[in-house]
Amino acid sequence: MARDTNTKPVEKIDPVWDRIRTEAEEAVRIEPALGGFIYSSLLAHDSFEAALIHRLAQRLGSADLGSDTIVNAFEDAITAEPEIGLSARADLTATFDRDPACHRYIDPFLYFKGYQALQTHRMAHRLWSMGRKDFAYFLQSRSSMIASLDIHPAARIGKGIMIDHGHDIVIGETCVIEDNVSIMQGVTLGGTGKESGDRHPKIRRGVLIGAGAKVLGNIEIGNCSRIAACSVVLHDVPPNRTVAGVPAKVVGYAGCEEPARAMDHQVDAVAEGADQV
Repeated sequence: MARDTNTKPVEKIDPVWDRIRTEAEEAVRIEPALGGFIYSSLLAHDSFEAALIHRLAQRLGSADLGSDTIVNAFEDAITAEPEIGLSARADLTATFDRDPACHRYIDPFLYFKGYQALQTHRMAHRLWSMGRKDFAYFLQSRSSMIASLDIHPAARIGKGIMIDHGHDIVIGETCVIEDNVSIMQGVTLGGTGKESGDRHPKIRRGVLIGAGAKVLGNIEIGNCSRIAACSVVLHDVPPNRTVAGVPAKVVGYAGCEEPARAMDHQVDAVAEGADQV
């Protein structure tokens, strides 16, 4: 059979980007006054990555450093690490799936400061790894100023992360957060004093961290554990457990396979003979 030389190449499939564009077009139809904003943030760009870079730069630009310079730096970061775009899509999907206040994909992209601060961190982390530490520090400082989230550029964060509300959150330099973790407002993942070196928590996959919780020191929060709101955790937490209190104690099992996805903060009963962690 003769080869059909007129066949068009198959376009790259990007369902997240396609949905964002569709939602953006509908938003412009409903609210024409925002047409210029939505066009410059989304519809003017030909890829998810390009739109993300420009939306973040719009937020971060200032008299100290213009948005064009930030765009150039972010393009360098995403060229060096294309996986940033995949992680940003996973974070977006996680936010849509887990946050009942999120009704469209464009909501986090355009408006949610937790999502935007996390993507700024991804860019800053890559620049930090490339030796551009002053630029990374500038991004950390600027993001903290406008969004009230302070994430050190060296912190290592996986994909599928949801930061709900995104207010008053601190994530330290040597912190590690694995995939599919949910973090509520007011959470601190910090140190316990002036110790140096590896001094911040390691949050394993599937963990749910409740509002106002403080996790301090070089400790491990095991896979699929759940930290109750306002708890202070100072020691390792076994996998698939719920901890609560000041200081935190094990009060039972997590109650599901992945608390970060279930988003159930209810602590029903204290387990008999629960151990302090």
